[in-house]
Amino acid sequence: MEVLVLGIGNVLWADEGFGVRAVEALNEAYEFPEGVELVDGGTQGLHLLDQVCSARRLVLFDAVDYRMPPGSLKVARDAAVPAWGATKMSMHQSGFQELLALAELKGNAPERMTLIGVQPENLSDFGGSLRPCVRARVPEAVALAVRELELWGFAPSTRATQSPRLNAAPLSIDKYETERPTPEEACRIGDARFLGIRARAGVR
Repeated sequence: MEVLVLGIGNVLWADEGFGVRAVEALNEAYEFPEGVELVDGGTQGLHLLDQVCSARRLVLFDAVDYRMPPGSLKVARDAAVPAWGATKMSMHQSGFQELLALAELKGNAPERMTLIGVQPENLSDFGGSLRPCVRARVPEAVALAVRELELWGFAPSTRATQSPRLNAAPLSIDKYETERPTPEEACRIGDARFLGIRARAGVR
């Protein structure tokens, strides 16, 4: 594979879903030449290793804590990419730094890498969606990826037909926004059953 365009993150945790939403938007807007593959990497972690190792070039979308104002976009390239620190949403979710380190050990790390990251506003709203300041940056992130692909000689073209989905239809942002429970209907800070047990036990 010449180019892997990868969006990672968890759409169930508000701005943590930025990477997935960005690669979805790129896929919906453009068609790509042979050798370019777009992937919703979700929270697959080390399961993405083979795909990363098989790519000569990598474009990565993610929510990254840069200690900048929420919604800020930042681009890192090549040696600067493994240095970024991503928030892990669970103990079993391998960080992408570890994945890149394994690719290096195997001698199959991408030759070129570009990370397009956004500063999240909220990562703890379970069942929430992208905050407006983050969602507003998705088109710019898509444009940055397109420019990067053009510089690498893999310019996409505007899509003339409906795009194939990168993931299951219920994960589409439109369905997610219209069909998810409201904050009043569903607990947004974790498992309500567990929190109820803790509350009854007097645990804070």
